[in-house]
Order: sequence, then structure tokens, then C-alpha cells
Amino acid sequence: MAIDFEIPEDAKAMRERVRKWVHDECRPAEKKLLDGGDYKTILGELRAKARAQGLWCPFIPKEWGGMGLGPLANALVQMELGESYLGALSMNTQGPDDATMLTLLQNGTDYQKEKFLKPLLNGEKRICYSMTEKASGADATGMQTRAEKKGNSTYVLNGEKWFSSAASVADIALVMAKTNPDAPRHQQFSTFLVELPNPGYKIKRNIKTMGIEGPLSHILGGGHAEIEIADLEVPAENLLGGEGQGFNMGQHRLAYGRLRHGMHNVAMAQRALDMAVEHISKRSTFGKLLSERQGVQFMIAECASQLYIARLMLMHIAYKAEKGLDLRNENGIAKVYLANMVHKVVDTAIQLHGALGYSQDTPLAAWYTHIRSQRLVDGPDEVHKWTTGRNAIKAFKATGTTASACGGDLL
Repeated sequence: MAIDFEIPEDAKAMRERVRKWVHDECRPAEKKLLDGGDYKTILGELRAKARAQGLWCPFIPKEWGGMGLGPLANALVQMELGESYLGALSMNTQGPDDATMLTLLQNGTDYQKEKFLKPLLNGEKRICYSMTEKASGADATGMQTRAEKKGNSTYVLNGEKWFSSAASVADIALVMAKTNPDAPRHQQFSTFLVELPNPGYKIKRNIKTMGIEGPLSHILGGGHAEIEIADLEVPAENLLGGEGQGFNMGQHRLAYGRLRHGMHNVAMAQRALDMAVEHISKRSTFGKLLSERQGVQFMIAECASQLYIARLMLMHIAYKAEKGLDLRNENGIAKVYLANMVHKVVDTAIQLHGALGYSQDTPLAAWYTHIRSQRLVDGPDEVHKWTTGRNAIKAFKATGTTASACGGDLL
């Protein structure tokens, strides 16, 4: 009896629809922007067209206005959207909004869903996630921002946040703060919905990074802000999920974000490899096409192999998600692999383009500077490797083999 890798027809059809959407609509819209077109007008028209075609919020249930796609179909869709920086935005499935929509959908009160979730789902507002702090970095339990209860109706927050992505374009912030320092470590934190602008939530600056910035970088929500939180009053009805649930909700939210990054990384890597092969098929040096040189073919082969592994990883994780199985270990492994994979493929594409790749005449140089963050955001490689290593050791102690921590359930 063979293992069945057949993708359901409806999922394949949806992938083809989205692939056509990205190539026929999103990539031409990119060019319009680069030629000086108005961002709000172009994105507004793109979103209206997407919504009219039923291409909107892929993973959100139909009763909430989304497409109702399961994990497998959504993975296939996201692996197409990442080919264009307008892809996810066009269908209102961009980060950090997407994962926060899921958090609100699963944990929000009726009031919170009406006031905060619906405008997000409609594409009327955007939201940022303020968890990370300078002092704690990858250790979320080290955060120092405090939330003190004031009577029965208000919390007052004080502290600082670091690398709050898309804060400069956000209308709402999801802020994590310590509500009970005496509780067990993972139950000390709570999450609050904050309407912006708010005098208690001050964007000090968008942090300069190594990522190449263009005129659209911050308009698109690509900035990472440093935030000062001073006497920020939040109504108690804006507490999301109850006191002490902030950390657990945050981890669940980040789990989806890691996968979405990985899915988009596959699309970007595929586009970079296509660009490289197109270039080497036309470029001659010393009387011979680059594509005919074995060394160049080996470079392409390595990229193709990594893309193949990446797709299999995501499909396996999507399968486990469809079945409701525990995918935390695979998620951590994939997060690290996919971040390094896209870095390797884009780097190879730059190398094969030569000086052209190093220039900003193609998108490769900008991609390269931005994807370096993939090995840091949502948990640096080393933290995920540490967890994966511990899981392998635990598995061996429990069963005499590490197989279950290494994809052994596939066999």
C-alpha cells in the first residue's frame, strides 16, 4: 500500500487561482508602485479585486468572511503569495495581522471580536504585536513591562517594547505585560488590546536595520519600532483571554507566524532560483553559456534540493495540523531550516547574477538584506535548535531511540 501524496483537487485548484493572481495582478502592481504610483490607490484597487474574486483571508472561517481554507490548502496558497511583496497584503493575510486575527478569533470576547477583529478582517485596520523587549530578547518570560490593576475597570501599563513590527502603520496594538510577578513563570503575563494612537503608547523610532529601505518600506508596514509605554490606561474589557494567559497565547500565535514566514520563504526562494536560471540561460562567459557549466549546474542543484526538502517539511506539518497532531517539534525544525534555505538560495542567485545581483537593479540585494532577519525573528536559530536537541534526548530516554523527534512517525 503506497503513501498517498495526492493533493485534493479543490486545494490544487485554489493554488492555481492564487498563482495566477500573483502573476497577473500582484507583480504588475509592484511595477506600478516602483514607477511612482500611489500606494493606497493601488493596494485598494488590488484588494477590492481580490475580495470580489473571493480571495480574502485564506485561513479565516467563511462565517467570518474568509475563505475557510484548512492548513494544507492555506500552506499551498501562502507558498504562492510570497512571490510578491503585495501578495499577502492583497488578500489581507499579511503578518503580523494574520496570526493576531487567529488569536482574537480563538480567545476574544464577543465585544472584542466586534470592536477589534471585524475591522481587521475587513482590511479597514491593521494591528501590531508588542511582546519583545531589549532586556529579554528571545526569553519572553524575562519581559519587564508591568500592568497594574486600577480599581475594577482599568489596567495601567508601564515599560518598553522593542522590534514591534508594523507599529508605524497599526491602528491597534496587542501588548503583553506582567500582571502577576508571583505566579508561575509562564502564567505571569497577560495581553491587552490597545487602540492607537494613544499618548501612553509612544513610538520612539523605527529601528534602522541592515535591510535595504525604499520609499515604500514603512508604508507597507516593514518597520520595526521601539516603543515607550508610560501610564498607558487600558479598559479591563480589553484584556484578551484572561489574566495569566498572555504567554500561552503568544506562543500559539508565534507558531503560525513561523510557518507563514517559512511558506513565504519558499515562494521567494523559488522566484530567486527562477531568476537565476533565466539569467544563466542567457549569459555567456568565455564563449560558453553559464547554464552549460557543471559548477553552475551543481549550484542550481543544491538550491533545488533545499527547496524540495522545504516543501516536504511544510506539507508534513500541514498534514499534522489537518489531523490535529502535535507539530511543535517539526515547527521548530522547519523554522530554522526554511530561514537558512531562503538565505542560501537568494545568496546563490546573487552570485550567479554577478555584479548585477549585488546591485539594486534586481530585487535580490534587497531580499538578501531583509531575509537575514529570518534567523532571528520569532526565536533565533539557536533557541529552536536547543529545543530540538532536548526533544531528541527526551525521546531517546523515553523510547531508546530519537526517531520520534526526527520525523520518525513518517516511517
